[in-house]
Amino acid sequence: MSLLAALNPPQREAAKYLDGPLLVLAGAGSGKTRVITHKIAYLIGECGYKPGSIAAITFTNKAAREMAERAARLTQGVNAKGLIVTTFHSMGLRMLREDAKFAELKPAFSILDSADAAGIVSEILKTTDKQEIRRAASRISLWKNELKSPAAALATAEDDNARAYAKIYDRYDATLRAYQAVDFDDLIRLPAELLDNHAELREKWQNRLRHILVDEYQDTNVAQYRLLQKLTGVRAAFTAVGDDDQAIYGWRGASADNLRQLNEDYPHLHVVKLEQNYRSSVRILKAANSLIANNPKLFEKRLWSDLGLGDAIQVMPTKDDEHEAESVVMRLLSHKFQHRTEWRDYAILYRGNYQARIFEQALRNEKVPYQLSGGQSFFDKAEIKDVIAYLRLIANSDDDPAFIRAVTTPKRGIGAATLEKLGQVAATLHVSLFEAVFSAAAASQIGERQLAPLIEFCNFINRLEERAPREPAGELLDDLLKTIEYEVYLFDQDDQRAAQNKWNNVLEFSAWIAKKGEEDEKDLLQLTQTIALITLLEGRDEEEPDAVRLSTLHAAKGLEFGHVFLVGVEENILPHRDAVDEGRLEEERRLMYVGVTRAKKSLTLSYCSRRKRGRETVGCDPSRFIEELGDDVRQPEKASSAEAKSSGSDRLAALKAMLG
Repeated sequence: MSLLAALNPPQREAAKYLDGPLLVLAGAGSGKTRVITHKIAYLIGECGYKPGSIAAITFTNKAAREMAERAARLTQGVNAKGLIVTTFHSMGLRMLREDAKFAELKPAFSILDSADAAGIVSEILKTTDKQEIRRAASRISLWKNELKSPAAALATAEDDNARAYAKIYDRYDATLRAYQAVDFDDLIRLPAELLDNHAELREKWQNRLRHILVDEYQDTNVAQYRLLQKLTGVRAAFTAVGDDDQAIYGWRGASADNLRQLNEDYPHLHVVKLEQNYRSSVRILKAANSLIANNPKLFEKRLWSDLGLGDAIQVMPTKDDEHEAESVVMRLLSHKFQHRTEWRDYAILYRGNYQARIFEQALRNEKVPYQLSGGQSFFDKAEIKDVIAYLRLIANSDDDPAFIRAVTTPKRGIGAATLEKLGQVAATLHVSLFEAVFSAAAASQIGERQLAPLIEFCNFINRLEERAPREPAGELLDDLLKTIEYEVYLFDQDDQRAAQNKWNNVLEFSAWIAKKGEEDEKDLLQLTQTIALITLLEGRDEEEPDAVRLSTLHAAKGLEFGHVFLVGVEENILPHRDAVDEGRLEEERRLMYVGVTRAKKSLTLSYCSRRKRGRETVGCDPSRFIEELGDDVRQPEKASSAEAKSSGSDRLAALKAMLG
C-alpha cells in the first residue's frame, strides 16, 4: 500500500513533486499539514533521502511538535532520526550556534526576550514611557526583518523621526554586541547575512539540506524569505505551503508579496492548489468564498466541501456590549443544551484582546468554563525569569541584563549605588559588569565592604559554569536554588499562598529542565539557549481542557471549532479604523475570512448598535463584511427592542427552568 494512497489527487501531486520549486496553495482546512508530513515520509521511505537532509520549518513550537509527531507515525519502521522539524527561529539558532564565530559571537551567546530588549531601548531613550519604548522597539524589529543594518536604516530614513529611530537602532545593536547577545529578530537576520557573505557557509548548509518544506509561507518576512533562498540555492529544492487569503501578519513585518516574489524569482515554479476543505459546511465556505472574492487575487481558488449544506449563518444585532455578551452566552448555552455538545466545541472570537473582559464576565456569571488564548506565558512569570537570569549568566557572563537581575535577587546587600559605580567602571574599561568586578579599577573605586559580596557572587557563578558541562542539568539547578535559598526568599517576599504558588512553578520548571536535559542529552548551558525559544505552556502535553475558547482572530489561526461566535463585527473594529485609514482593508478582510473559516458546523456574527468607549457611549454600524458574505446569511427580522428584550429574557427563564 503506497504511503500516498490516503491523499486526494492534488495532495498526492504536491507530495510527489520533486522537480524543482513547488508552491502549494492550501485553502483553509484543506489538509496542508497532511501534505507536508506525507511528503516527508515519501522522501525518506520511497526516495531514499537521509532524514537529516530534510528540514520542515513552521512558525510555532506547537505546530512543529504536532508535525514531528505526525511524521514520526508515518515513518514507523524507517529510521527517521535526524529529521529536522523546527521553527524558523530554532533553525536560525541552530545555524548561529554552529557558526557563531562568523558572527563574532561566542557559542554561549544569550538570547534576549522582548522585556530585556525593551529595557535596553528604555536605557537608550532615558524614558520609562511604555508607548515610546514599544514604538522604537517595533521600528527596530521591522528594520531587522527587512535585513536593514543601522547604517542602511539611517541612509534611507525619510524624516527626522526615522533618523532618530535609526540612531537608537545603532546604539541598541552596539549594546547587544557588547553583551554577546542577540534578540529574536537576529536569529533570522544574522544567519541570512552570514549565508549572504560567506560562500563556504552557503555551500555547507546547501549540501546538508537537500529538501526544505515551509509551512504558513504567507507569514514569512523578507529575512525569512532570503534565508530560505540562501539555504536552497540554485537547486531550489523546496516546497512552500501557504494561503494568500490567510496573510494576516502584515503589521508584524510579514510580506504577502513573498508569494508574488516566488513567481518572479523562480520562473519554473510549479503551483498545486488544494481546494477541497475537510472542515466546514457548504454554507460556511460559500460565505467565505463570497467575502474573499472582494480582494484582488494573485492565484484564483475556490474552496469546496462535501460535508453537507450545514446551518444558515446567523447575524445577531444587539443593543450594546453588555447585551451582546449576554446574548452570545445565552445562545451558546441553549445550543449546548439542545445538541448535547461539549464546551470545547465552542469559540468566541474577536478583533482585539480588550473585547474579552465582558465575555469572561458573562461566562463566569453562568458558571461556564472558558480558556483565554494568549494569556501570560509560564516564562513571563517573575519567579521563572529570576531563575533563568542565573542560567543565562552561567552560560554567558557578558549578559549584563541577566547579571543585574541575578545579583539583586535575592538581595545580597548590593545596593543601587554600588551597581552604579560598577557600571561606570565597566563603561570606562569597555567590559561587561561581571568582568569589571575583578578589575583593579573596581578594587580602587568601590569600597572593600561593597565589593566583597560582588566578588563572592561572581566566584559562585564561575564555579557553576565549570560544573555545567559535566553534571546533569537538573542536579545543578537544584544545587543553585538551595545555595541562593530561593525558596526562603519567596516566602519572605509574599504571603504563604502566593509564595507556595511561585515555589511550585519553580519546582515544575526545575523538573522540566531535569527531564529535558536527560531526554535531549543537553547540559545546562545548551538548555539555556533552547529555553529562550520555548514557551513552557506549549511544551506541556496536557489535553485541551473542556472549555469554551475565547481568542483573538490572530491567535485562532490554524484552529477549528464546531461552533463559532464572531463578535463585534462592526465598522472601526473589524475592519479596524486604523487599518482602513492606512489602506490595509484587504488584510482586515483576510482576518474576517480566517474567522469565518474556523467554523465547522455553525457560525453566528454579532454587532452592537451602541458601545461604551471610555466614559461615553458611541453609535456603531454593522461591518461592511457582513454584506460581503453573500445572500445566504440569515439577517434577523427587525423586532422592536422591547419585544427582543422580553423574548430574550423569556428564553433565558425557560432555559434556566429546563436546566434547573
